[in-house]
Amino acid sequence: FSGPPFTHQQMPRKMVYYGQTSCEHDTERYLDVVKYVFSSYKKEVPLVVNTMGWVKGEGLLLLIDIIRLLSPSHIVQMDVYDWKAMAPLTPEYVHLTPGLYTKGKQQAKCKQMGTSGAENWKPSEAGGDASAPEYKLLYVHPEFPRAGVAGEARVHSGILRDMSILGYLGQLQSPDIGAVLPLHSLVPYQVPFNAVALRVIHTDVAPTNIMYAVNASWVGLCRIPDEIRCQTDGPVLLTQTPVCDCLGFGIVRGVEMEKKLYHILTPVPPEKLRLVNCLLLGNIAIPNCVLVGQQGVEGEIPYVTSDYNYSI
Repeated sequence: FSGPPFTHQQMPRKMVYYGQTSCEHDTERYLDVVKYVFSSYKKEVPLVVNTMGWVKGEGLLLLIDIIRLLSPSHIVQMDVYDWKAMAPLTPEYVHLTPGLYTKGKQQAKCKQMGTSGAENWKPSEAGGDASAPEYKLLYVHPEFPRAGVAGEARVHSGILRDMSILGYLGQLQSPDIGAVLPLHSLVPYQVPFNAVALRVIHTDVAPTNIMYAVNASWVGLCRIPDEIRCQTDGPVLLTQTPVCDCLGFGIVRGVEMEKKLYHILTPVPPEKLRLVNCLLLGNIAIPNCVLVGQQGVEGEIPYVTSDYNYSI
């Protein structure tokens, strides 16, 4: 495929909703997610792993963990012009360097065997694997200024993420060429509180405030292996974030407290929706234009304000 990702979206074979745009606040769960997704790779086709651009500090250590975990046959390392902060990721370097959660092979050290003089000092091998990883390093080093400089990468990635969400929501529209329908005019699914478990990934929310957080939010539609057993009308709240299959995404368009129903808009087909038993809410926002640009709404738009005090 050519062009940016939002122009040719595909349903992945295996997907987990991480729920954040950066993994620096929960690297352990990030590695668990990588392991979970990679465990379904059957090696029948080549696999290209697109790693993150976070290669400083803990980001580099996490990258070393991922290399050890995935055992790639080739690594393509694209350097930045005139930047010497990162060493070439040779098999020897990865072999010796400790990661964030994995240990490197320690080089030979001297170990005192007795107490009578220098002749009793002998070299010994410390722990670690016996052999270095086997892969080919393809090192690309640009020779022109500003190559690889991040610049406005964070802004651009946010725009591309919004475009991906809008492209995904475009599946809700009729295939016929015509006016784009605003979300408030589309018919949502009604989901009972006790049919799905609920979890906010990125922060702690008091149970009494959970519905305020979920309303008008982007959610991952997931499947946890445990059966939902709820003795009440719900909601069902998880105490830990599960690493589980994500089948697609949706918007909680409304919460009906009297009838205990979530109103959810999603393009996920009904045969897959039957498998969904968990809603995960992360730190991914609905693009502003979806909320602001809704035709036919008179007066103030819910959840939208220009009168906001940032000191609160």
